[in-house]
Amino acid sequence: MKYPVVSLLAAASLAAHAQSSCSSDGVPAPAGLLERFINADCAACWIATDTPKVAKGDLALDWVLPGSKGDDAPMSAVAGNDALARLEALQLPVPGVTAFPPRKPRAAGQILRVAHGQPVNQYLGVSIEFKPTAPGPWTAWLALVETLPAGTEGTPVERNLVRNVLQVDWKRPATARAGLSESRSMLLPEGARPERLRVAGWVQDRAGRITAMAVSRCAVEPQQKK
Repeated sequence: MKYPVVSLLAAASLAAHAQSSCSSDGVPAPAGLLERFINADCAACWIATDTPKVAKGDLALDWVLPGSKGDDAPMSAVAGNDALARLEALQLPVPGVTAFPPRKPRAAGQILRVAHGQPVNQYLGVSIEFKPTAPGPWTAWLALVETLPAGTEGTPVERNLVRNVLQVDWKRPATARAGLSESRSMLLPEGARPERLRVAGWVQDRAGRITAMAVSRCAVEPQQKK
């Protein structure tokens, strides 16, 4: 596996000349979130036939954690501290391999939108917008994922490999009209295939319960006639 880790760069605006629209508009929200964690030391965990499968309508995310062997770990190229931060948020220990039981959004009527632009000079603009029905505070997560079909690099299941993460704490109150939003720019992972990239977002309340989820999908815009 040759997927180097990237870090979050918080400094650019969304790409304005995208050739296609990539957002959660018109995309059904996931019914639940399954999170699978793999330690970078455990190459066998990636190809394990007993890998927990995602239920229909749910979203699975795959996190790779730094291993005890450092850069010599077989999966070190895709391991990152974002996975450690996520485990800390879930109050879970660093595993060899584990899956966090699927969690379902607990609130209704709250609108979440995620989007990303097209690659520009090795950067990708991402955004997340939330219109809550309660004052908060809220914690938003936006993951840049690379969707790998079953069979890729030996995986027995489709995986949404987390490549970069934006975490935002929204403590200020939201207005019904404006809501809450954040946009950033991420450096594209070296070796990642842009057509496999998308963003997945979710919002949690002060108790850590998921209240809204969204995933992006790219729709190619019709070409203008010359």
